[in-house]
Amino acid sequence: MPAITPERWTDLPRIAESADAPERPVVRLTTAPSLLEGAGFPVRRPFPSRDIGFREADPFLLLDHMGAVEYGPGEAKGAPWHPHRGFETVTYMIDGVMRHRDSQGGGGMITDGDTQWMTAGAGILHDEMPPEDLVAKGGLFHGIQLWVNLPRALKWTPPRYQSLEASHVTVVASARGDALVRIIAGEVGGFRGPGVTWTPITVIHASLEPGARLVLPWPQEFNAMAYVLTGSGDVGPNHVLIREGQGVLFGSGQSLRVTASQTPAGPTGRMEVLILGGQPIREPIASYGPFVMNTHAEIVQAFEDYQSGKMGQIPATDFRPS
Repeated sequence: MPAITPERWTDLPRIAESADAPERPVVRLTTAPSLLEGAGFPVRRPFPSRDIGFREADPFLLLDHMGAVEYGPGEAKGAPWHPHRGFETVTYMIDGVMRHRDSQGGGGMITDGDTQWMTAGAGILHDEMPPEDLVAKGGLFHGIQLWVNLPRALKWTPPRYQSLEASHVTVVASARGDALVRIIAGEVGGFRGPGVTWTPITVIHASLEPGARLVLPWPQEFNAMAYVLTGSGDVGPNHVLIREGQGVLFGSGQSLRVTASQTPAGPTGRMEVLILGGQPIREPIASYGPFVMNTHAEIVQAFEDYQSGKMGQIPATDFRPS
């Protein structure tokens, strides 16, 4: 797995466990359905779902697990130019590469542990496409895209783009040294990730050796979720079994626990899990396609602004003579 993975985890700083911090129990378990996004690439979406909706996931709106898929020549697809308003998109590439461009001039290649953090805010156009050599030759593609809501007061903030290279990610180990914790954004156990967020959140990619136990302190005011990218294990004090493509919502408490199965699985032999949580916004949500606002009238305005060009223009090099 090219996502940043030091060889000697036991040499890393460690997150201390607190014996008296109450563990959060699992209150919801969901199996992500498969669907097609963009120009037709496969994703699994654990939320929003009937098990974990907007209210439970708040301040998160959507999680798409892209792949892992081995594309043949000519098979790779992406999401051509489209608008967004009212939230942030976070694209984290574990394996493979994706090219990002937007109408504000942001962009670049996202590959092997890199994260592209785009605040759509008042409105932006962007595309996310595989580079030409991946389309021509094929190859492995594996990542996630997360949508993070913005509160009413920030939905009109100017668009912003952050490129977080894999080398910028904060990497620490579990108390026993058998789990690797990549902190992309937010803070856990006194360690902080590089992502600058408008909404208070924490986003983590953890790798657990077979039989490893990971216990993380977690703010009481945050919600908490976990989603298994590969492998299997159990979570929470109620030891709920969880496997690839499944997600859980935790209840209240001061710590989270994930334990990997004793049986190696997946391409790395480890359990790979995304752990995230944030401070709920608790505002009305009006959502339609690429726009997330507070009222239906604001959604209508978003479509009108997009159609009139107020969210920016596609760069001239992307226009073709008719």
